[in-house]
Amino acid sequence: MKLTRCIFGSLWLCVLIVPASAQSLRIGSKAFTESYVLGEIAKRTLADAGFASEHKQGMGKTGIVWAALHSGQITCYPEYTGTISEELLKSHGEITTGEMQRELEPFGIGMTGELGFNDTYALVMPKELADRLRISKISDLKKHPGLRVALTHEFLERKDGWKPLASRYGLNMDHVAGVEHTLGYDALLAGKADVKDAYSTDAMLAGGSFSVLQDDLGYFPTYKAVFLYRLDAPIKAIVALRTLEGEIDETRMIRMNSEAEKTKDFTEAASLFFNPAFRKSAGGGAHAPQGFDWTLFLHKLAGWTLRHLELVGISLVLAILVGVPLGIVASRPGSLSHVILGVTGMIQTIPSLALLALLVSVPLLGIQVQTAIVALFLYSLLPIVRNTATGLQEIPSSLRESAAALGLERSAQLRKVYMPMASRTILAGIKTSAIINVGTATLAALIGQGGLGEPIVSGLAINDNRTILQGAIPAAILALLVQFGFGLLDMLLIPKGLRLPAHTE
Repeated sequence: MKLTRCIFGSLWLCVLIVPASAQSLRIGSKAFTESYVLGEIAKRTLADAGFASEHKQGMGKTGIVWAALHSGQITCYPEYTGTISEELLKSHGEITTGEMQRELEPFGIGMTGELGFNDTYALVMPKELADRLRISKISDLKKHPGLRVALTHEFLERKDGWKPLASRYGLNMDHVAGVEHTLGYDALLAGKADVKDAYSTDAMLAGGSFSVLQDDLGYFPTYKAVFLYRLDAPIKAIVALRTLEGEIDETRMIRMNSEAEKTKDFTEAASLFFNPAFRKSAGGGAHAPQGFDWTLFLHKLAGWTLRHLELVGISLVLAILVGVPLGIVASRPGSLSHVILGVTGMIQTIPSLALLALLVSVPLLGIQVQTAIVALFLYSLLPIVRNTATGLQEIPSSLRESAAALGLERSAQLRKVYMPMASRTILAGIKTSAIINVGTATLAALIGQGGLGEPIVSGLAINDNRTILQGAIPAAILALLVQFGFGLLDMLLIPKGLRLPAHTE
């Protein structure tokens, strides 16, 4: 009973240990270039209106960002009318923006007017291939079922996505696979795919390398860009967001998307919008690429690393507090040992991204730092529990008999004899958990919780290896430092006589 209270108490501590952020305006965005840029425009607009705000970049797919808005974890985010109608309101057929606004009100959500551009879905092909096969319309694909189709995972599952599209057009393609949005363009250019879904304002479409297939049956609904916001947001903030209505046409949005992919800087791309010359005309030249700003990068790196250490440190401490007692119980014969090892082993087999998505729907968690900590805590348990159990089980029976012969109580035997003898194995399990956690903690960026995963997610959004490495290399170095640190702990905490090669890990 005491152990149960300890476990549940520690789990509750996962939820409460990180204080909630002070009340502030938080802007969300999905994990693709245009959403990042629009999020940065909203942040600058709110700052000009006198509000401190935070942009939680690349929080994931529609469902995750909508849930964050509905639960109050973010204040606003950019969305599209087609997605609101089809995915959020489950409407049958297109509805007007006025009808959308009325249907969103019961959720406590408001919607700005249209920003000025339509970012609809489209199917694209390499221009050379489309010209050679004489494909100009989606219906032409019926004649070429052998073409390789690479689609974003969200488009594969959307109500207005691939399955109903294929049904409408009578397509029966032999090869359909899921791929990340920007990597899909690479696959087309490398000749590893032939068709992909795209947004009509994608920067890649401006270069002339791709043909946009005509939606000759008028399948795709209109996707006018808007901002969704909470109705309980400050009135002045809502007024500021509404100043963006009608201010961004399709040409300007493509320019900003292109700037983001050239400079690898969403803030820099969004700043174009606030340039008076840019707002008067889309014909001016783009900003020239600037040199790498090491001061800014080091400042960001410090912030990413501190958040990463916070996620790893808190989750690891909680895993030790729970995992070691569980390991002690699991070291004893009986069915309870099998249950503990079985459950912790099963948790380890759940894909980390799936576990994170499941935890987002848990009450009191959602899109916040506690969710990432709980996920990391669960992933940390198995090595600690298993190594604690193994270390205690391998203590020789002769040593156990000696401890009993000294007249020590069971708790004293455990504390003064068994745990010191098993300390090397237990510490090895904790070290394994810590190193695994350093890598796994990068997933926190998928729900907007920062860490060294933030540049990795951003780099994937713009398909830039340099940006990805800004998070990947520090994460790898941090894992090496953690391993080195535990080597020092091994020398400090393990009795000298036990610092010998062990038969178990």
